[in-house]
Amino acid sequence: MAPSTPPNPDAIFDALISNRNDPAALRKRVETLEILLERSFIIPGINRPVGLDAIVGLVPVVGDVIAATMGAYLIWEARNLGMPKWKIWRMVGNLGVDTALGAIPLVGDAFDFFFRSNTRNLKIIKRHLDKHHPGTIIIDQ
Repeated sequence: MAPSTPPNPDAIFDALISNRNDPAALRKRVETLEILLERSFIIPGINRPVGLDAIVGLVPVVGDVIAATMGAYLIWEARNLGMPKWKIWRMVGNLGVDTALGAIPLVGDAFDFFFRSNTRNLKIIKRHLDKHHPGTIIIDQ
């Protein structure tokens, strides 16, 4: 009997995301996720945008784990892009600070309102894409 090959963990994502390694498609995915996590809703009265990260973070412990998992997707995409390890660790640090301080009751919820780790991580990815894949730059009007 021949030894079986281990399953490819990225096979599921290859099936779900057709052009996973295309830098332009990656830019669109991470920008969309950042909008969803950080600024998908506007709080009436103060006109401050918030996203699922702050809203889900209101649920103690479980909400912070879910928000960290969603933020970790940006780091996973950066790893697939082939970004340097120091940039990846910087992104992990941003997410770690957000998760650790966001887990503190009440104070952490206020911290999530002001510290946007996913926006910071998106900026790191965008700078890398602008430098190494200039054809993906989108001009905002």
